[in-house]
Amino acid sequence: MKWELAERVSALTPSTTLAITAKAKEMKAQGIDVIGLGAGEPDFNTPQHIMSAATASMEEGHTKYTPASGLAGLKNAIIDKFKDDQGISYEPSEVIVTSGAKHGLYTLFQVLLNEGDEVIIPTPYWVSYPEQVKLAGGVPVFIEGKEDNQFKITPEQLKEAVTGNTKAVIINSPSNPTGMLYSKEELEAIGQACLEKNILIISDEIYEKLVYEGNQHVSIAEISPQLKEQTVVINGVSKSHSMTGWRIGYAAGDAKIIKAMTNLASHSTSNPTTTSQYGAIAAYEGTQEPVEEMRKAFEERLNIVFEKLNAIPGFNCIKPQGAFYLFPNVKEAAEMTGYESVDSFVKALLEEAEVAVIPGSGFGTPDNIRLSYATSLDLFEKALERIHSFVNRKIEESK
Repeated sequence: MKWELAERVSALTPSTTLAITAKAKEMKAQGIDVIGLGAGEPDFNTPQHIMSAATASMEEGHTKYTPASGLAGLKNAIIDKFKDDQGISYEPSEVIVTSGAKHGLYTLFQVLLNEGDEVIIPTPYWVSYPEQVKLAGGVPVFIEGKEDNQFKITPEQLKEAVTGNTKAVIINSPSNPTGMLYSKEELEAIGQACLEKNILIISDEIYEKLVYEGNQHVSIAEISPQLKEQTVVINGVSKSHSMTGWRIGYAAGDAKIIKAMTNLASHSTSNPTTTSQYGAIAAYEGTQEPVEEMRKAFEERLNIVFEKLNAIPGFNCIKPQGAFYLFPNVKEAAEMTGYESVDSFVKALLEEAEVAVIPGSGFGTPDNIRLSYATSLDLFEKALERIHSFVNRKIEESK
């Protein structure tokens, strides 16, 4: 039998995050004491009241198909969440529940993009944005979120990148991988540029509940009715409620877009997992104390490890305002230790120091690395000690 894979998948860039994680797991299976700092998920279990609600739903016989766009009860809970948190109102026809926020983005690009349509993606970016755009026949257009601007783009950069083919721009705040947060004023300015150029805004807000040091998350959709109309919000319960494996996300926006996403979902996933949807209802309708407890724990870890990270020779990190990642520039460290690139430095860290981090090249920023502090404080501090010792030793060896 002769066959070849479709060009659309042959051109995909493998996930750097998953590749490093897989290598670390392989080393662990060989008995090597690897500390993995690549995880993009909270290290807390899902809160008990959510698990109990999911179990009860199965026992009550809720194990069948649901509507493709999600349970009415969950859509209503999401609508209430938007009212409570952002002060904005959606109709059920403007909300779709998806099999994780990632699938929400994938479905959105599939219904939005025609061949050659451009999507502006600020760098650093979450690794799946450009690949999903390409899978939909679109063209990712990158603009640099400069480090001296906290990795954020400006309205001027956005306007310069716009062409006749520009369809949308992605805003991820708080950001993966940088943890940076756009202020209301910054979003207003970017939003005005999008309105002037008639560009759809895709606002990925999956880390909205993980914000620190008194900072506030602002959704670009809440700034004005015009921007709400111009925006599709992507969110979910994965990070906020430690439900990564439950695979429940959602999109909220123009009813025409949501209907198209629903039609596509009906031919792909049918519906998100029924039991998980009942768990998500409990996540939003039940107590939010576990969410705040987890946020406080991450903030405490951040404040403890941040200075220790910056004390490593050649490491320069801006303190993040949200999410659970540190994104230091380590180009100087790689040069000081004799490595030709940060990617080579990361490979050596894993093989020699037995610490797994994610190279920034996967996020469009080759001078940086991403470390997740969604792990125990003891392990993270131990990992930093290993990295510090590794760097010191390599500097001595290179003299």
